[in-house]
Amino acid sequence: MEHTSGQPEFVKLLELAAREHHHLCPRQVLGVRMGLWIGEQLGCELPRTDRRLLLIVETDGCLVDALAAVTGCRVGQRTLRIEDYGKVAATAADTLTGQAVRVTPRPDCRELAWAYAPEAQSRWEAQLLGYQRMPTAQLLSCEAVYLTTDLAALLGTPGRRAMCEGCGEEIMNGREVQLAGRRLCQACAGPAYYSRGVHPKPAGS
Repeated sequence: MEHTSGQPEFVKLLELAAREHHHLCPRQVLGVRMGLWIGEQLGCELPRTDRRLLLIVETDGCLVDALAAVTGCRVGQRTLRIEDYGKVAATAADTLTGQAVRVTPRPDCRELAWAYAPEAQSRWEAQLLGYQRMPTAQLLSCEAVYLTTDLAALLGTPGRRAMCEGCGEEIMNGREVQLAGRRLCQACAGPAYYSRGVHPKPAGS
């Protein structure tokens, strides 16, 4: 089933996606279309109110908010993760069946958008309107994938707590690692995204 501009359900989802940003942009439209197609490909009713669907998005920003609005996946529910590859892409895994799909925009969709929005006055407007009107098969690609990390490991173990033997901080949800016989947080096991202390000033400053 195509979900394109003018359909009440689709319009409502666009409004929901744009609510936190006070405007609608092309990437939000992509997020809504991607989320809807994920539901169709996995045969999942959306939005989810349970934890059946795990969503991994490969960039941050408004695309994530749009996908969350459609799928019901949330960081707070631990059903939404970001692996920032700098790509407009999302992988969804059905935790019940183990089936997973990865959805991306087609490389030529930006240029093709003009054909569906001849009244557009700019590339931005062409994408905003064209992405709403294009058939899914011309807008998006979808491929079956499998997760290289076990689903149970990705979801973690809610309620489990451990103390890091390096920094002494608490680790939740089974995210500790064993290294050289020690139980460590991932930062102490390294490399971490931060370093303790004040950032050294550049020479000559």
